[in-house]
Amino acid sequence: MKKASIIVFIGCALFFTSCTEDNNTTIEFETDEAISLNNLSYGDNAKQIYDIYLPKNRTQDTKVILLIHGGGWTSGDKIDMNGFKDFIKTELPNIAVVNMNYRFANNTTSPYPMQINDISSLINLLKEKRSAYQISNSIGLIGVSAGGHLGLLWSYAHDNEQQVKMVCSIVGPTNLLDDAYQNSTDPVINDLIGLFGNDEQNLQNASPLYQLNANSPPTILFYGGQDPLIPNAQGVALNTRLTELDVIHEFTFYQNEGHGWVGLNLLDTSIKLKSFIENNLN
Repeated sequence: MKKASIIVFIGCALFFTSCTEDNNTTIEFETDEAISLNNLSYGDNAKQIYDIYLPKNRTQDTKVILLIHGGGWTSGDKIDMNGFKDFIKTELPNIAVVNMNYRFANNTTSPYPMQINDISSLINLLKEKRSAYQISNSIGLIGVSAGGHLGLLWSYAHDNEQQVKMVCSIVGPTNLLDDAYQNSTDPVINDLIGLFGNDEQNLQNASPLYQLNANSPPTILFYGGQDPLIPNAQGVALNTRLTELDVIHEFTFYQNEGHGWVGLNLLDTSIKLKSFIENNLN
């Protein structure tokens, strides 16, 4: 939920052409070159902006990965996901990448459904710009921490057109009704979960574990056994339910890691994530 220390190491950089876009004008972009567009609006709020990377030689079959940052639903920035963006550009060069910001919750404004609505608004905009961008409607979602929660929840409960072909949660909460949350004496956890209020039905609606069904998209999960913010049951319970429903999934539990990791386990995460994307985002 707070920004994870997961940083993807990239050994080489790609050359691409940067452009700007008037959000009120449809612009056709050359497809024989890679293009990067930054800080484009998908709503009226200053936080409703996104970056998009469009690979060269793309077509309307080009798949898209949407990145969702963490920050306890109250902070963070799309720049926190730039390591993932660079990783995809290098290792999966035929995929377009969208990196989004979203509106923050506070003591008077709940994350749910506001931030889910932001994801819907952006995905709807991408559909409108499909021809201009030369991308498909098939997307994958990758979220870290609070972003992992949002990615899972949108994929399981709000993807009415089944656009999501795979979703990845790295240390994302899955069950806001977990006793470890509801009975916690940790003021940090209480403040974060308290953002969703006390209504049990609302907490259930905002919990990916309860929204998962047999038609949910392939899911890959990564969690740390020593995470101070995410109880172990969060990942384990979702993995169990995915197995029961026979949903394609992978679950990696790093017993000695916390809310993010580096080194060999990060390499392991990168290898598994790349393979999962290749096998499912099609």
